[in-house]
Amino acid sequence: MRKLTETRLVIASHNQGKIDELRDLLEPLGHELFTAGDLDLPEPDETGLTFEANAELKALAAAKGAGMPALADDSGLAVDGLDGAPGIYSARWAGPDRDFDLAMELVEKALQKQADGNRTARFLSVICLAWPDGETAFFRGEVTGTIVHPPRGGQGFGYDPIFQPDGYDRTFGEMPADEKHGWGHGEALSHRARAFKLFADQCLARRQGDPVP
Repeated sequence: MRKLTETRLVIASHNQGKIDELRDLLEPLGHELFTAGDLDLPEPDETGLTFEANAELKALAAAKGAGMPALADDSGLAVDGLDGAPGIYSARWAGPDRDFDLAMELVEKALQKQADGNRTARFLSVICLAWPDGETAFFRGEVTGTIVHPPRGGQGFGYDPIFQPDGYDRTFGEMPADEKHGWGHGEALSHRARAFKLFADQCLARRQGDPVP
């Protein structure tokens, strides 16, 4: 797999919560980071039908627009009792104002209409690394858990307050960033941290003394 040897990197997102998490993961590795907003890059329409397709759309648009490698994440919540919804449409459930209080309430109302009471769910993340010449690489992370109600915790973003990962008694919304990522706790925990670890393991050109996620 092609190694990322460049030190300048674009975070291909306009979502501040996602930007903050990716910065947390990337900054210890010594990259000079820019965001799509910093560079006045437009936000492409997410017309793909998979997480991979949408991540690629965003990463390629930023890489070609900035003339440097770009990292994009497309992620979402897949609820088993809702046949995998909201899935790739997770952000759209929050409406044009990105109101995730509304989105979490919609998830709960939909679950209450289901007869089987299945509240198991998965958070999924696909990270796409793209170069300006069009080459791409993909890294997928997933974590399983349960949907809880009412929402708990004010940390994180998006659906974090209703997602309790397996083996824990707290939601992502109740966890500080270092615990949610899992660094220092034995292994990557969140979907995004798991995807990022694959990216770091497979794509970074490591030097002696580099920090290891």
